[in-house]
Amino acid sequence: MQLAHKIIIADDHPLFRAALRQAVTQAVPGIDIVEADSLAAVQEAVEKHNDADLVLLDIHMPGTHGFSGLVFLRGQHPGVPVVVVSGSEEPHVMKRAIDYGASGFIPKSAPLETLSEAITAVLEGEEWLPQELTDNMDEVSEEDQQFAAALASLTPQQFRVLTMLTEGLLNKQIAYELSVSEATIKAHVTAILRKLGVHSRTQAVIAAQRLGVEPPKTEV
Repeated sequence: MQLAHKIIIADDHPLFRAALRQAVTQAVPGIDIVEADSLAAVQEAVEKHNDADLVLLDIHMPGTHGFSGLVFLRGQHPGVPVVVVSGSEEPHVMKRAIDYGASGFIPKSAPLETLSEAITAVLEGEEWLPQELTDNMDEVSEEDQQFAAALASLTPQQFRVLTMLTEGLLNKQIAYELSVSEATIKAHVTAILRKLGVHSRTQAVIAAQRLGVEPPKTEV
């Protein structure tokens, strides 16, 4: 008997998670669904459910910082496909998502039937993008590709520290949030700078911001 599929729905808007749940259930009856409302919750879900067949990821959730969350998930869990579901529907954003390892990009404005079609295609091993997406778009620069590879090499704790650095937190504040010593955070920062090939936390933050995506003017 074929095992049931398992999908992780990652979005911080309960109403849209409900819409995705409906689309997923319509596409794959009897599917097992796990929900997450932040990148930290997604990381925990993927670690707990390492047999997941797919992650549906909103790139504007708390902790994601544009494509950094996608890049990190692909680096830590390369066997789990990730489809970006976002209100940012510009063609260049969709193309960058694919270049950074997503198996598809579903606009939040897509009707239920399209969501179901996309989910079915990716579960069958295909790559899915909206039909209107053109091929004549700029590729991600080699510099950004190298940075994405470096970002994917961070440990989960190092990624959390980098995320907090981009939010402007000091070492002392990060240590408090993560319940570790300030010396531990300093060691993490040193390792992050080395892996990213930069010399200061400011440079690390600037580099991480290159993977950012302008939030849509209206969200679901």
